[in-house]
Amino acid sequence: MRAWSLAVPLLFACAAAAAAPAADVTVLDAARIYTSDPAHPQVQAIAWARDGRLLATGEVAALVKQYPHARRVSLPQSTLLPGLIDAHGHVMGLGWALLQANLVGSRSKQDVLARLQAFEKTLAPGAWLTGSGWDQNDWPDKAFPTAADLDAAFPDRPVWLERIDGHAGWANSAALKRAAARQPRLADARWQPEGGRVERLPGGQPAGVLVDGAMPLMHAVMPAPDQAARERALSLAVETAVRNGLTGVHDMGTSREDLALMRQFADQGRLPLRIDTYADGDSGALADLCANGLYTHPGGRLKMGGVKLYMDGALGSRGAALLQDYSDDHGNRGLLVTDPVAYAKAVAKAKSCGVQVATHAIGDRGNRIVLDTYEKTLGAARTGDHRWRIEHAQVLSPEDLPRFAPLGVIASMQPTHATSDMPWAQDRLGPQRILGAYAWHQLLDSGARLALGSDFPVESPDPRLGLYAAVTRQDRAGEPPGGWLPAQKLSLSEAVRGFTADAAYAGFDEDRVGQLKAGLRADFVVLDEDPFAVAASELDDLRIHSTWVDGAAVYENKD
Repeated sequence: MRAWSLAVPLLFACAAAAAAPAADVTVLDAARIYTSDPAHPQVQAIAWARDGRLLATGEVAALVKQYPHARRVSLPQSTLLPGLIDAHGHVMGLGWALLQANLVGSRSKQDVLARLQAFEKTLAPGAWLTGSGWDQNDWPDKAFPTAADLDAAFPDRPVWLERIDGHAGWANSAALKRAAARQPRLADARWQPEGGRVERLPGGQPAGVLVDGAMPLMHAVMPAPDQAARERALSLAVETAVRNGLTGVHDMGTSREDLALMRQFADQGRLPLRIDTYADGDSGALADLCANGLYTHPGGRLKMGGVKLYMDGALGSRGAALLQDYSDDHGNRGLLVTDPVAYAKAVAKAKSCGVQVATHAIGDRGNRIVLDTYEKTLGAARTGDHRWRIEHAQVLSPEDLPRFAPLGVIASMQPTHATSDMPWAQDRLGPQRILGAYAWHQLLDSGARLALGSDFPVESPDPRLGLYAAVTRQDRAGEPPGGWLPAQKLSLSEAVRGFTADAAYAGFDEDRVGQLKAGLRADFVVLDEDPFAVAASELDDLRIHSTWVDGAAVYENKD
C-alpha cells in the first residue's frame, strides 16, 4: 500500500478556507503528520477553524502565510495519526468492567479467588461480588470451573463472574439458588435454554457456568445499578478510551437506556470522543429507529444508525456455531443464540427501516447463515451502499471467504483476538479449519474491506495493541517466532487504515473523520515516536502524547 509514502505536498485546502477569519484558525506543525489520505499521505502541518473543521494541510510555511494571525501549536518531535477509531467495542461494558473485580490474566482458580477476596473488602455486606475477565484456557487444567470452586470462600455472598469473551459466566451456589428461585427449570437436569447452555454435573445439577442464552437467568436476579453507578461507568469508559488514543468508538449493542445516558453526557459536553451506537438487537432502541428515523446528536459526537444482532456464541466457550464438530469436543457444534428464522425477520425489519445491520458471527456455520441471510434479504440491493457488517468474521469456510466483497459486506475484525486465542484455537478447529480463521489478509486480498477494533472489554481498548497484533501476529513476549499463521499479517499501513479511514467508512463517517484533510474534523492522536520508523516489536509501547477531538486536546499525557 502506497498511502504512507514520504512525499510532502505543498498545500491542500478547500476553496472556503481563505474565507475563515485568521484569528479563528489554529495551525499545528509536527515532525510528521500521516493523513490516511491517499492523495496526500504525509504533510508538515494542518490548520483548522474554531469549530474543529480542518481547513488545510500542507507545508508549515504555506499555512502560516495563509493564516498569519493563527494560533500556533508546534510539536517538532512528535508524529500525528488521524484519530484512531475502535470499530467494535462495548462502552458501558468497559465501564462496568472497571468497577468490578479484574480477573484478566488470572493463571489459575486460586489466582481468581485471591483477587476476589481482595476486592470483596471494598463491598458492602450482602452486595453481589461481580468480576470479569477469567479464561479457563489460561489455567493448568483448561476446564470450566464450578460453583464449588467459589463456595468455600463465599458461602453466602452471591458471586457472578463473566468470562473474558462475555459469552459465559461463573456463579457460586448462592447466586445459582437465586436464579433457580426465579426459573425453577434451572434445576431440571434435562432442561437447556434456547440459544444457551447450562453446564451440568454428572447428576444433572447446575455446575456453575452458564453459557450465552443461559446468562440472562443470572442477569434477571441481579440488582440493577442506580443512576450514579451508571454515570460513573460511562465516565470511566470514555476517559479510558481517550487516554488510549481513541477518538471514536462503534458501540456494539446499545440499549435505549444507555443511549439516553450517552445523550445526557453529550448534552452536558461530557463526551470526549465520538460514539457510533448500534441498537441492542430487535429491541426498544431499534423500534425507536424505525419509528423516528436514524439518530444524530447535534453536537456531532453521538449517533445511532445501526443494529447489532447475534448469530452464535464464542470459540473460547465452545459456543461458536461450526459446520462440523469441535475438534476437541466431539458431538458439539456450538450454539445459535438467535433462531435463524427470527434473525432473518430482524434483518428484514432493519432493512425496511433503513438501518445498517451488524451481526456477531464467529463460527463458520454462524458466518454462513449471516451471509446467506444478507444475500437473500438484500436481493438486488446487494450492490447498493448498505455497508452491512459481520462482527468478528472469525472462522470462515473457504467457500465463504470470497463472498464478502461482492455482497458489500464489511469484515469488522479484532487483531488481538487472534493473539489471545492462538494458544488453543487450533485445538478447537483442527489443522484445516484454522486456515480460514482470523484470515485478515485473505479477506483483504478478496477485495473485502476491514474495519478493525478490539471488542473491549473482552480485550484491552488500547489500539496500540491492535496495531502490534495485526502486524506481528505475536503475543507481547514475541511468540511465536515469525508470528502465528504469518501469511495473514497486515502491513502497518493496512492496520492503521483499518483503525482510521476504513473504520470511519464502516460507520458511514468518512465525510467527517478517518483522514486528515480539508473539510473533515480535526481528530488526531499525537505520538512521541513515528510508528513507521520503529520496529514492529515496539508498536505496543508507542507513547501517546495527547488525543484531540474537534481540534481540542481531550487527553494530555502528563508523565
